[in-house]
Amino acid sequence: MWQQTYDPLGNLHLSALVAALPILFFLLALTFLKLKGLTAAIATLAISIIMSSVMFQMPLEKILAAAVFGILGGLWPIGYIVLMAVWLYRLAVKSGKFEIIRGSIATISDDQRIQVILIAFCFGAFLEGAAGFGVPIAICAALLVELGFKPIKAAMLCLLANAASGAYGAIGIPVLVGAQQGGVNLAEMSAMMIAIVQLSTLFVPLLLILVLDGYRGVKETWPVLLLIGALFSSLQTLTLYFVGPELTDIVAPLVSMGTLALFMLFWQPKRIYREAGAPPLSAQRWSLTEVIKAWSPFYILTGTILLWSLPQFKDLFVGDGPLAATVLKLQIPFLHLQVQQMPPIADATNELPAVWNVALISASGTAILVAVILTTLFSSRLSPAEAFNQLRSVIRDLWSPLAMISLIMAVAYIANFSGASSSIGLGLAQTGRVFPLIAPVIGWFGVFITGSVVNSNTLFAHLQSVTASQIGASQALLVAANTSGGVMAKLISPQSIAIAAAAVGQVGRESDIMRTTLLYSFGLLVYVCLWTFILSFLVW
Repeated sequence: MWQQTYDPLGNLHLSALVAALPILFFLLALTFLKLKGLTAAIATLAISIIMSSVMFQMPLEKILAAAVFGILGGLWPIGYIVLMAVWLYRLAVKSGKFEIIRGSIATISDDQRIQVILIAFCFGAFLEGAAGFGVPIAICAALLVELGFKPIKAAMLCLLANAASGAYGAIGIPVLVGAQQGGVNLAEMSAMMIAIVQLSTLFVPLLLILVLDGYRGVKETWPVLLLIGALFSSLQTLTLYFVGPELTDIVAPLVSMGTLALFMLFWQPKRIYREAGAPPLSAQRWSLTEVIKAWSPFYILTGTILLWSLPQFKDLFVGDGPLAATVLKLQIPFLHLQVQQMPPIADATNELPAVWNVALISASGTAILVAVILTTLFSSRLSPAEAFNQLRSVIRDLWSPLAMISLIMAVAYIANFSGASSSIGLGLAQTGRVFPLIAPVIGWFGVFITGSVVNSNTLFAHLQSVTASQIGASQALLVAANTSGGVMAKLISPQSIAIAAAAVGQVGRESDIMRTTLLYSFGLLVYVCLWTFILSFLVW
C-alpha cells in the first residue's frame, strides 16, 4: 500500500507548480516548440514518470501500472469511439453521396457562414449530447472539409463550437457526476450552470462568424446569430431548469436546426460567403428520397446512439442485468486498491480502484459500429470487403493520433494516482476568499490533463465543494465553475486536438490546430473566472 502526498516540497504553491510542469511542457511543446503531437506526448510522459518518482516518491511499478492503465483507457473507450466515428465518415464519403449532402445543405443556404452554424454549432451540439467523446469534432470537422473549408480552419471552428455544448456532454453526464462527486443538489448545480455558462453560449455563434469572416460577416448575418444564439441558449436554460441536464444538448440543437432551416426559407444574406477553393455551387436539386439516402449514415448514427443512451438499454448491463457479463472488469496489477487517497482530497483515507472496464456492447463505439454495419448493408455502392478496406485505411491513418491520445491518458493517470493532480488543485485552493476567481482554472487543468469534463469533475468536484464550505461560498457554484472552466479546456485538450487533426487529415499538425484555438480557450476561461468571482458575492 502506498499513500499519496500532496505537498512533497513543504510548500503547497511550489509543489503545485512543479506538479504542473508536464502540462506546461506539453503546452509549450505544441505552441512555441511546434513539436508533432506524438513527439510532444512521449516527452511529456517521460517528464511525468520522472516527476512522480522523484518528487512524489511513487513506486516505479505503480507509476508504470498507472501508465498502462491510462494507455488502455485511451484505447478503450476513447480510441474505439474515434476509430468507429472516422470509419463511418469514410464510408459515407465512399458511398458517393457527399455531392447530394452538399447540395442538401446548400438548399438551406449557399452561404458557408450559415453552414458553419448548422454543422459545427447545431449538429455538433447534438452529437455532443448524444455521444460525446470527440464524436462531434470528428464528424463535423470532416463534413466542413467536404464542404470546402481548409482542414485547420474546419478543426478550429468545430473546437470553438464545442464550447457551447461540452459542459453537458453525453446525456448530461458531466453535470450529473459533478453534483454527485461534489455532494451538491443537482437542481442547484443546474441553476449555477445556467448562471455561468449560458451567457457565453449566447455569443458562441457570433464568435464563430467573427473568426470566419470578421466584423463584416457579423453585420451581414446578425439575424441568424441573434436568432440561433438566443434560441439555443434559452432552450438549454429551460431544459436545465425544468428537466435537468440529460436532454440539454438534445432539445436545443434539434429545435435550432429546424428553426434555422425554416428561417432561411424567408431570409438570406445579401452577400453569399464562400471559402476560397470551395466546390462550385451546383444548380442540380435532388429528390427527398435521394437526400434521405445520402444522409442515412448520420441519422442511423443518431438512432443507434440514442438507443444506447436509453436508461432501459443501460440497465441491461449493470448489476444483475441480462447482459452484465459483456462488461469486462479487469483489475490493474500493482495499482488496484494499492494507492491511498488522503484528506482533504477525500473525506477519509480510501483505496483508489484501478479497474479497466471494457464494455463490449454498451460502449458508444459499438453504437457507431452498428451504424457502420447498417450503412454498409443499405448502400448499394459499399460491399463488406470495401468496408473492411476502409477500416484498414482508417487504422493506418489514425495510429499516430490514437497513440498520442493513449500516451496523454497515461500522463493523466500517473498524475491522478501519484497525487500530482490533487497537488495542483490544493495549491490553487490556498487563495482564501479569492478562490472563486481561480476555481474554474482547476477544472481547466483537469480537462487539459484528462480530456474529459467528467474526469475533471471526478477529480476535483469534491475539492471545490470542500473549499467552498471553508470560505463560505456556494458549493454548487464552485462545482459548476469546475465544470464550466473545464469546458474551455476542451478547445485545446490533447485528446480533442488529436481527434480534430485525424478527422481533417492533418496528423502531425496538432501544434497548428492548438495555436489557432489557444487564445480563445484562455479568453473564455478568463470570462468564466471573472463571472464566477462576481457570482460568489451574489450567491452563497
